[in-house]
Amino acid sequence: MTKTPAEIELMAEAGRLLASVFAHLDALPLAGMSTLEINDRVEALIVGKLGARPASKGQYGYGFVLNSSRNEVVCHGVPSRDEILADGDIVNLDITLEKHGYIADSSKTYLIGDVAPSAKRLVCTAYEALWKGIRAVRPGARLGDVGHAIERHAKRGGYSVVHEYCGHGIGREMHEDPQVLHFGKPGTGTRLREGMVFTIEPMLNQGRRTVRTEADGWTVVTADGKLSAQFEHTVAVTGKGVRVLTLRPGEKPPAA
Repeated sequence: MTKTPAEIELMAEAGRLLASVFAHLDALPLAGMSTLEINDRVEALIVGKLGARPASKGQYGYGFVLNSSRNEVVCHGVPSRDEILADGDIVNLDITLEKHGYIADSSKTYLIGDVAPSAKRLVCTAYEALWKGIRAVRPGARLGDVGHAIERHAKRGGYSVVHEYCGHGIGREMHEDPQVLHFGKPGTGTRLREGMVFTIEPMLNQGRRTVRTEADGWTVVTADGKLSAQFEHTVAVTGKGVRVLTLRPGEKPPAA
């Protein structure tokens, strides 16, 4: 489950390129665009400009380079030319990128136009919860510490944490050991050690944590139809703490 320093540097390069994709998206007027148009723009950028591979395309038979999960969609939303982002929406864009044989994975929930205060608060809390988990990463800590930090922050905000989907080890393969749960008890689970690389990607729901998968076999939605938000970073355990390999240009983590 551990990577060499050289491998981590290669993963950091993949992470830097992926972060630049989000910087590109940050500058786009997403309102009025279809999720398929966003998918196609991202594919052109990753392949044409960055000389990398969109690692999600073809994975498990999936035909697109990203997941676009809007409003009540928790994860694995499928891009569509008929799904047009509109004022007031929230949408999570989850993108993977492979460079030199190593994969980076990250996601961000975007606010489209004039979003309701309740939706903004959910998105803000999801981002804070991600960083609560990141800040729990250090050599000797346990994965239960990471999950507990996330869950505690979510519950304090009045939100539930989805249990069915988790973070994961990552490297040459998209999904490696360990599984990184976004809930847990302090002092339990796998002990973290220098060189481990994994994703942290909590999904927070406005209502109950229960989810269901739609008929397409991919799209996961909240069972009660309420909103869900998610953020994700790929991180490496360092000798002293944590390194965020997919940190976006100009990204300012929330106060501890």
